[in-house]
Amino acid sequence: MNPIPMKTLKPLALLAAVLTLGGCGYNSLQSKDEDVKAAWSEVINQYQRRADLVPNLVNTVKGYAAHESEVLIQVTDARARVGSIQATPELVNDQEAMNKFLAAQRGMSGALSRLMVVSENYPNLKADASFRDLQSQLEGTENRITVARNRYISSVREYNVQVRSFPSNLTAKWFNMVPKANFTVEDEHAISTAPKVDFNAPAASPNPSVQPPAPQVPAPSGAGASH
Repeated sequence: MNPIPMKTLKPLALLAAVLTLGGCGYNSLQSKDEDVKAAWSEVINQYQRRADLVPNLVNTVKGYAAHESEVLIQVTDARARVGSIQATPELVNDQEAMNKFLAAQRGMSGALSRLMVVSENYPNLKADASFRDLQSQLEGTENRITVARNRYISSVREYNVQVRSFPSNLTAKWFNMVPKANFTVEDEHAISTAPKVDFNAPAASPNPSVQPPAPQVPAPSGAGASH
C-alpha cells in the first residue's frame, strides 16, 4: 500500500482538529467568552453613565446647600476613585482587581445615598427642575445598572460552568481559558442597594434660624486601583 502523500495528510489533520475542537466545546467556549465581554462592557457603560451625572448633581446641590461641604467632597472623591480604575475586559480575569472595582462602586453608591439624604432637608432644592431631572436620570441609571449587572453575572456563570465541565475543561485548559471573576455574594448585596432617589416624601421643615450642621459620617470604604 502506497503511503498517503503529506499534502493530503495536512488537510485531513486540520479537519480532524476542527471536528475535535468542536466536539470538545471550543466554539461554545469562544461564544460564551464573547458574551461575558459584551455583558461587562454594558456594566461599565452604565456605571460610567452614573459617574457622568455626578458633577452636575454636585453643582446643583451646592447652589442650595454649599455648607454641606463634607458630603459634597465625599461624592467628588468617590467619583475620582471610580475614575482611577481602568475597567477593561481584562479586569474580569483578575478577582483582586474586580474586588477593587466593586469597592470603588460601593463607595460611589454610599456617597450618593448620603447626598440624597441631605437633599431632603432643602425643599427649594427638591423643587428645582434641574435637580429633579438629575434625580430621574440617576434613578433610571441605577435600574440599568441592576439589569446589566445581572446579565453579567449570568454570562459569567454559564462560561465558568463550561470551563469547569468535562470534556470542555480539557479544551479550556489547552487554550488557557480560566474561570472569570464575578460579583461575590457580599459585593452583590452591597452594590445592588441603589441610592435612595425618592423625593415624594415631605421633608421636615427646618428652623430658619438654625443652620443644619453637616452630618458626621465616615468616609466611604474601598479604594480604587491607580494605573
